[in-house]
Amino acid sequence: MSDHTTHGDHDHHDSQHHDQHDHGSLKSYTIGFILSVILTAIPFWLVMNKVITDSGTMGLVLLAFAAVQVVVHMVYFLHMNAKSEGGWNMMALVFTIMVVVIAMAGSLWVMYHMNHNMMPSMMPDAMHMQSAP
Repeated sequence: MSDHTTHGDHDHHDSQHHDQHDHGSLKSYTIGFILSVILTAIPFWLVMNKVITDSGTMGLVLLAFAAVQVVVHMVYFLHMNAKSEGGWNMMALVFTIMVVVIAMAGSLWVMYHMNHNMMPSMMPDAMHMQSAP
């Protein structure tokens, strides 16, 4: 025969195999679920009851709740922390956030300047000047 070992000599799918990944427990999933429900219910209540009347402030508050909820999902459901995958998950997350921030800031900057430079007749002051005889 050959020198190759048979598949039965070593079992790769051993149920006792433990790796370094934290797969969570019922307690951690429950905590994550409860936090997610709370972080969804509070903004819903704020919007439905019009607790904050200023739309800009309401938008910032909702964005803050959304950011906290993203962190809760990453920690409790995706099990991301500084130690997972030797720190590469966190490095990839930081890089992704940087790329998204740069792309969004650049897009908003371009759209603002395109609106300002290309549509001067649509500005409120220009419309009053055109209607005056």
